[in-house]
Amino acid sequence: METRKLSLSRGVFNVRDRGNENGTPFVMIHGWPETSFCWEALTPFLREDIRVIAPDLRGLGDSERTMNPDCYLKQELAKDVIEIIDALGIDSFYLAGHDWGGAVAQETAMAVPERVKKFVLMNMVVINNAEGNAEAMKIMQSMGSIPFWYQYFQQQPGLAEAMIPGNENVWVRYFFGKAGRDGRISKEAIDEYVRCYSIENTPATAAYYYRAMNRDNKHWAELAGTKFPMPSLYIYGNKDIVIIPQYLNHIESCFDDVKVVEVDAGHFLQEERPETVAALLNDFLRS
Repeated sequence: METRKLSLSRGVFNVRDRGNENGTPFVMIHGWPETSFCWEALTPFLREDIRVIAPDLRGLGDSERTMNPDCYLKQELAKDVIEIIDALGIDSFYLAGHDWGGAVAQETAMAVPERVKKFVLMNMVVINNAEGNAEAMKIMQSMGSIPFWYQYFQQQPGLAEAMIPGNENVWVRYFFGKAGRDGRISKEAIDEYVRCYSIENTPATAAYYYRAMNRDNKHWAELAGTKFPMPSLYIYGNKDIVIIPQYLNHIESCFDDVKVVEVDAGHFLQEERPETVAALLNDFLRS
């Protein structure tokens, strides 16, 4: 995909664009510790009439490093996405998000539901699923919340900034585990994530995603009982140790129309199984 920088009122953002401007826009939002590069393996398998638009979120990839924690509330990051879409002259669009990008995508879908034609969520908490999230958290707490260690680490003031610089290669590669070591997730992709994490101030701006969680969660608790009105698809990588199956309990109460599909993959399912995930997307968007 082609990349370009957009200088907007909210900041400077790097955006990947498949370039077929007559295609139906499909806005795809990456998670942590990735960048918009995470959609590169999947894009060749998508239908030719789909125009992929993939921004780098604030503080990650090649977008600006804003040293203001308030900018990393997921509602605020959704405003960034909406401004990017507006700047590209796009009205209605398909929308997908993975990991933190899934939270930002949900906030985007909540903010402009009339513009989102179809919605895809991958391995992320459903933000209006208070009941299911509480059940999942109870399970995680019974395990000592060990899988959440990296979240607690980054929430500590100054710790990520002090310990990660100079160690980005070890830090980033750790999270891709065996799938990164055996090549299911490409070396090119992980090298790109290491490069971007090595940009000055990234340990801080990436940590702000986690330091905003308490305020995000208070906002999301207020969304209980709301529903996403657009046709939706949840694709679940079943080997994820952080987004466990209990997070999907009661998911049907959060959408007017949702289908859940399980994929034999870990957390980074769109990179581990790009052809499989693309086939699911093609079928969903066609229907």
